[in-house]
Amino acid sequence: MIASSHNPNCFESAAWRGIRGTWQQVYGSFPNEGVSVEWHDFETPTELNWAESFHDDSLELCLNLCGSGTITQRSRSLALGDFTIALYRGDGAELTAARSASGHHRFATVELSRDYLQKQLADCPREELHPVVKGFLENTRRGVSAAVQPMTGPQQTLPLLFCEPPVPKAAQPIWFQARVLELISQVCFRPEVEFFCSRQKRMARERVEKTKAVLAARLDQPLDLDAVARQVGCSSFYLSRTFSQEAGLTMAQYLRRIRMEKAAELLLTGRLNVTEVSLEVGYSSLGHFSKSFCEVIGCCPTLYPHARHLVMPRR
Repeated sequence: MIASSHNPNCFESAAWRGIRGTWQQVYGSFPNEGVSVEWHDFETPTELNWAESFHDDSLELCLNLCGSGTITQRSRSLALGDFTIALYRGDGAELTAARSASGHHRFATVELSRDYLQKQLADCPREELHPVVKGFLENTRRGVSAAVQPMTGPQQTLPLLFCEPPVPKAAQPIWFQARVLELISQVCFRPEVEFFCSRQKRMARERVEKTKAVLAARLDQPLDLDAVARQVGCSSFYLSRTFSQEAGLTMAQYLRRIRMEKAAELLLTGRLNVTEVSLEVGYSSLGHFSKSFCEVIGCCPTLYPHARHLVMPRR
């Protein structure tokens, strides 16, 4: 059964009944504030009627990390795949939506009311808005009611940050407000005409950001350049060259650095010893781990919790 932090009488509960996994509201309240951020992590044995969870009078952004599905308006069907953002109206705009049976579904949704969007976009020219957003604000049934686009590198890391905001608890409401407005600015407007050179540079940056996210999620695994390149969507040769140009480090150097930074964080908690930390960040050899830690952080791992104020990580 899906674990939820929502009121069990909420209409959305019916949509997730019988699903194994997590459904959690992490920010806001759609009925009270006109904005809600929710995290979903589940598997479904049968096709799920996802549209049952859509709020009336809402515009929703789905940041889909993994799991496939479709959003259909009359005869027009859009495929939702890994690392895509779906923008759709949940206000009865003749939409159906389904999540595929089997497989793992992990995504965040940002749900926005018409009043909330009207307030945020009051000074923006309507002709510059995305057609889905423009139609929603004007409350017309004409035109498209859904769209799907690829996620950028920074957008791919955002759903996980929603679960663990990188700021003190007291600052989290401000942090969430800023992230929601940032997403609105990125997704709810018509894209500008992009020249070829600008597009190539943007794609290079986005591939590097996506690579960083992939590496951060695989700290305990050996670097497999071909596997990372397949996940990012380009050749291993191109990715290796682009990463070095954009990041100023080879992929192996970058991976070693973030492994050591993670190791330093784990050592400070005091919950793991040096050997356990070594294994946690992908080192089977304690000697190799200690050598890398000294080179990156500036002291040996056994001394780090007591000497951290005296060392400066080496970049």
